[in-house]
Amino acid sequence: MTVDDKTLAKVRALLAKAEDPATTPEEAEVYFAKAAELMAKYGIEKAMLADANPDLDRPADRVITIDGAYAVDRIGLLNHILKPLGLKSIRLRKSGGYGPLSNEVHVFGYESDIERAEILFTSLLLQAFNGMKHGRPQRGESLKAYRKTWLIGFGRAVEKRLEEIEARARGEVRETVNGRSAELVLADRKAVTEARLQEAYGGQIQKNKRKVRGSGLDAGTAAGNSADLGQTRMDGGRRALGR
Repeated sequence: MTVDDKTLAKVRALLAKAEDPATTPEEAEVYFAKAAELMAKYGIEKAMLADANPDLDRPADRVITIDGAYAVDRIGLLNHILKPLGLKSIRLRKSGGYGPLSNEVHVFGYESDIERAEILFTSLLLQAFNGMKHGRPQRGESLKAYRKTWLIGFGRAVEKRLEEIEARARGEVRETVNGRSAELVLADRKAVTEARLQEAYGGQIQKNKRKVRGSGLDAGTAAGNSADLGQTRMDGGRRALGR
């Protein structure tokens, strides 16, 4: 069993304990937090090792197709996960880049980070839609508006938590075998990722601010703050999401 296999086995074991009906909510949160911590360390370790041996973790890209209701909000959640992991993305357009926006997102980064993002997205998407169904809009408010703001709040909270977890993981690593810090290694990876995105889509990249109305923001934020950032089906998650 390789180091990677051992790490994923530990994550699966922690999640199995957290999902056990006999586990209390407090215990489950501890297990989930540990799983997320292991995933962050996994990503940092891959980056540091690849600094000495680039073949261990190469630049990569992947197109993820988002299906189902609330596609724009699903894409929003994906982007909230990508940013803390040092990934870049662009939502593709139909008709060769000149038509309306499609439900495909082209993600750029490194292999290990894209893998982690897909694992998290698979899990958090399920958690979000399960949690969203329990919320209740205010009198006179449409269910759709409530759920859209709920998902926005959920995604923002998840992004903040991931940033904190990733920062702690970086702080625990001193330097690579080449004597370089984690900050320098990750900065270089970020620059490579940005350059590859610009090379592919430089003139098409736009940032559109969404305007939404609804009372679900606080409820979604609270759910995002307690969401499991490691829960997933480790096997098969990638096949269900991208190509």
